[in-house]
Amino acid sequence: MQIEVLYPEQCSLFGDSGNIRYLKKCLPDAQFISTSLNDTPAFVTGSPDMIYMGACTEKSQEKIIKCLTPYRDRLKAMIDGGRVVLFTGNAPEVLYKYIEKDSGERVEGLGLFDLYAKQRLFERYNSLVLGSFGGHELVGFKTQFTQVYGDNSRDFFAKVERGSGINKESMLEGIHVGNCFLTSLVGPLLVMNPYFTEYIMGLLGVSDPKCAFREQSLKAYENRVTDLRECKCVTE
Repeated sequence: MQIEVLYPEQCSLFGDSGNIRYLKKCLPDAQFISTSLNDTPAFVTGSPDMIYMGACTEKSQEKIIKCLTPYRDRLKAMIDGGRVVLFTGNAPEVLYKYIEKDSGERVEGLGLFDLYAKQRLFERYNSLVLGSFGGHELVGFKTQFTQVYGDNSRDFFAKVERGSGINKESMLEGIHVGNCFLTSLVGPLLVMNPYFTEYIMGLLGVSDPKCAFREQSLKAYENRVTDLRECKCVTE
């Protein structure tokens, strides 16, 4: 089993590097490939079972778009072919149509999904999120300078109960198409959501998947769900 981690030296904000550190514990026999900005991604010449990218700075987003643009069609083929793809934080925005800056300038994305982001660097949005995916609660955080727009009503990742979805007016978070998961949630997501982690492990071919430190992870998860249900302050 191969798992490619795109640009870890750039994409590790908000604890998102913890997703891979946790996966390494959950999948000790898997091969993890770290792709740097100057590298040709492993998915170009090979077929890793999973591709992951985490949150990064806005300047890094633009660098990453330039790096991935030559491989746009290959990345699309990987997604269409059912490879597991997980992008968290603002990483999904590189796959959208464009990112609109404060000035109105547009940074063209890869255009793999029919959404776009509005970036407002003086309007950071923070939120706790409680939602659901696959019959289980999903928990996480948002801390972002962007709001995402477009219609994800037929292919959303999570239905939100508390907090917000792709923007402050939406209760539908992210994108879920096939085995591709795009979400602005950070946390790190896999550490905070053991059931979702086990779902990903199942997609990767693990029979009867059990996440690492399962008893402790489930207890922390259940406490977090309770806290988010009772929390009076969700956004700021």
